[in-house]
Amino acid sequence: MTTMQRTMSPAGNLREFQDQFARALLDPAPGSMDTGTVAKLVAQPGFAVYRNTVLKACIDAMQANYPAVTRLVGEEWMRAAAAVYVREHLPATPMLLDYGVGFAAFLETFAPAAELPYLAGVARLDRFWTEAHAARDARPLEADAIGAMSEDQLAQLVLRVHPSARWMWFDEQPIFTIWSRNRDDRETDGSVADDIRWHGEGALIVRPYDSVQTVPVGQAEIAFLDQCAAGRSLADAATAALEATPSADLAQLMARLFTAGAFAEIAHEGIQTGELP
Repeated sequence: MTTMQRTMSPAGNLREFQDQFARALLDPAPGSMDTGTVAKLVAQPGFAVYRNTVLKACIDAMQANYPAVTRLVGEEWMRAAAAVYVREHLPATPMLLDYGVGFAAFLETFAPAAELPYLAGVARLDRFWTEAHAARDARPLEADAIGAMSEDQLAQLVLRVHPSARWMWFDEQPIFTIWSRNRDDRETDGSVADDIRWHGEGALIVRPYDSVQTVPVGQAEIAFLDQCAAGRSLADAATAALEATPSADLAQLMARLFTAGAFAEIAHEGIQTGELP
């Protein structure tokens, strides 16, 4: 097949049409397009209706997927910011629950958000909640699954994090407190209360059973989960936790994470399963 034949293939023509059609949906002045099939469609009176419907659906999805951000900035601000985002990022999948994965990064460079340095972090936790909600089901690992192991066995053990688990540490900003108050507290007016202590916080969001759980965690827990997610042994995870917070109580740390349902499987000597042989 020649280069010309490949260029003019039906698949190539379809991709080109789809790209042009997508650009027409987002172009503030779609009537300025060159002549062609898409240009003829844009000229139809019904295209503006379709275009507005698509944009509204995307903006509605963004507002629904980022409720804490919306509470903080107000619906008008959120929808205006979402409109800018939508014009740069069309949905990649038909499921609008997945839409807006890059919104936190977008807010970091969005000039109107510069006076709200915590907003991108809040957006990340909104996104974590959605991802935890939509993650595949898995039975959480109970603490008694490792209760009878010797110290040597425990040291070599690898804890697999639950597929729904999401976690992050936020330096110098009480992101978890701001987010949780604006996500769950229906009496909050969207402002950042004066009683919030301004310091770093960590968050763990996980859905071990039917509902999403949100847990405040420290740097030790974050370091421990990072090591587990990287496939490191329990000994390595414990070392990392103590390096992050030398005063951490490892027994209490693990108890909190098990209670939250942060783990789903264990591995030992190359065996990955919910139970050791």
